[in-house]
Order: sequence, then C-alpha cells, then structure tokens
Amino acid sequence: MKKIAIITGASSGMGRRFVETMEASWGKVDEIWAVARRKERLELLGETLKLPLRPLALDLTVPDELNEVRRLLEEEKPEVSLLINASGYGKFQAVMDTPPEDNLNMVDLNCKALMALCQYAVPYMKSGSQIINIASVAAFQPIPYIDVYGATKAFVLSFSRALNRELKGRGIRVMAVCPFWTKTEFFDRAVAADKEAVIKKYVAMYRPEDIVKRAWRDAKRGKDVSTYGFVARGQIALVKLLPHRLVMDIWMKQQRLP
Repeated sequence: MKKIAIITGASSGMGRRFVETMEASWGKVDEIWAVARRKERLELLGETLKLPLRPLALDLTVPDELNEVRRLLEEEKPEVSLLINASGYGKFQAVMDTPPEDNLNMVDLNCKALMALCQYAVPYMKSGSQIINIASVAAFQPIPYIDVYGATKAFVLSFSRALNRELKGRGIRVMAVCPFWTKTEFFDRAVAADKEAVIKKYVAMYRPEDIVKRAWRDAKRGKDVSTYGFVARGQIALVKLLPHRLVMDIWMKQQRLP
C-alpha cells in the first residue's frame, strides 16, 4: 500500500515550508500530494525535492475540485500518513466593506474545505498518523476589522482540538498551529491596495520557517496546539484573562480605528 502525505496551500508560505521539510522532520512517504491553485509553482517545487510530488492544482472552494481529493483517495486507497491543511486567507477590512462573496469564500476555504479533507483522509489513516491544521492566534479573541478571518480560525482551533480527542482511541493525532503575524504572501490578499490600511501596527512578525519548525516539534510531542514566539504566547495568555470587550478596545486603540 502506498503511503502518502497530503499538504494544501503547498505553493507558498507555511504550506510550502511543510513540503520542503517533511522528509527531514516527519519521515519518508512514497508520494506527497501537494494541493494549491497554481500548478506551475507546485511543479517547480517538486523539482527541488527528493520525494515524489504529485501536483494537484485545485481550488478547494469549488465543490467539484474539493471532491477530486476524495475521488483520488477512493480510487487509489493509499495510507495517509500525514494531512496538513495550510490553505486559507483573510481580509483586513470591515465586514460591511467586504463583498459577501469574499466573506463566504473565506468560510468555504478556511472551514468547510479543511473539515471535509479531514473527513476524507481519516478513513485512510492508521495509528501514528497526524493531522496538522493551520489556525491562528486570532482564534483566541474577537478582532474587529479581521472578524470573519478570526472567526474561521476559532472554528479551526475548536474543531481540531475536539477531533484530536475523538480520534485518540485510533492513535491518530490532530494539532492546530496558531501562528502570530507571519511573513508570507497572505498579506498580498489580505490588505486592500486601493484603501487605507486597517492594520497599522504589527507588534511582531515571524518567519514561516520558525513556525513550521516548532510545529514539527510539537506534533512529535503529541500536542494539540502549537504556538511559536514569546509575543504570541503572551497574547494568548492575556486574552484568556482579560474581558474580550477590553481586548477589543485595546486592539482598536492600537490600530487607531474608530
């Protein structure tokens, strides 16, 4: 039986870094199924690896394309050693200033596709398999002007932790990665080029390499949540203690929002 890893968002950012470091940090598989919309980037990535990479150029917000992963699994019946859901995006602007299609699309990709891929993959997993879902520090608090994105990541965090408990008896682990601001192409889509920037202050900006390195370590330790950096861990601790109304007031003042 062929052993595979499925990694979404593989063409850039943390998804790409997971692909690049998988063999050294996780172990060998027979094939990596790398999922992203940009096929040419996936093909170029495959040329840099020792492990075989199958590029799957799919838009996971399109039901027929999302279902293609399910179809391939049913057809080939591989062992899924690893699933990493790194696809996702956000918009930094008020809900009412964002087209409804964009807000719905965020939910489709960040929540629905992630949940579906977990359900598609688990029947092909054995004891020792791992699911890693990319959430965010934003999952721990309500954030005006990033609220749809933050709400989707709260779903990812809650879903991942509960699924980890459900699958414990089968020896399958699930971990949510909750990065702080991370220097990736995420901002190219999140920030509207033709409007005044909503986010004016980034307290810290981390590298995807560091987030991924910590995630691999935490996965091997059996953690259900992975965070990297003093600022990130400090903020998570504070927002658990402070009233969320105060947390939002501090955020609005920090970003000079009305």
